[in-house]
Amino acid sequence: MSEFSHSGVAKKEYVQTMFNDVAHRYDFLNRLLSCGVDVYWRKRLVQTLEIKEGDRILDVACGTGDVSMAILKQHKVHITGLDYASKMVELATHKATALGFHNQVKFMQGDAEALPFADGFFDKLCIAFGFRNMGHYDVALREFYRVLKPGGQLAVLELSEPGSIMFKKCYDVYFTKVLPKVAALLSRDDAYRYLPESVAHFPPRQQVCTMFGAAGFQSVRYEDLTFGACSIFLGTKT
Repeated sequence: MSEFSHSGVAKKEYVQTMFNDVAHRYDFLNRLLSCGVDVYWRKRLVQTLEIKEGDRILDVACGTGDVSMAILKQHKVHITGLDYASKMVELATHKATALGFHNQVKFMQGDAEALPFADGFFDKLCIAFGFRNMGHYDVALREFYRVLKPGGQLAVLELSEPGSIMFKKCYDVYFTKVLPKVAALLSRDDAYRYLPESVAHFPPRQQVCTMFGAAGFQSVRYEDLTFGACSIFLGTKT
């Protein structure tokens, strides 16, 4: 039986409050609980985007700005970062200023299901570990499609159920037993009970690809990372 809501407005409200509460510990817990592999996953996301100089990029569910910072360290582009949690936006803004990227990126609070941008405004749209937290996947995907230019690329990085049986057994023990207990010592314990439950409720890879197609994206595909513990989903607006 589910402890948390996994769709609709109730899910969105919980996610917003939870991420505001854990924002100050978010980066530290990501590194600790993933043993640093989340840095590699974000690096692979950036590599898949085929970024060109001068691109306009939308970083949805930007969190504290890790993906935006990774892009700006390698490319001269213009980035808008959007997150539903205002505390995350504050931290991302401070991080950009500290790293000297404040003139190349703007962070703002907003809803991914009602993006405050004109049609066809962005060349690329990326989202790392945030698509799973949307209240309505289909609404969000239609918005992503709308704000991308023709030929624009969508890249979604998301936690997945591992494909390897042996790895999945170890992964499940860590993810459902160890991780929540460690996180509870440092942050909201419910946040890291929500995490494994939300991954379990996330649609299978092929279903995610089908949803991309239903929203209008073409050349849809996915790439598994770290034995399938994480996946990158890609689609192009044509």
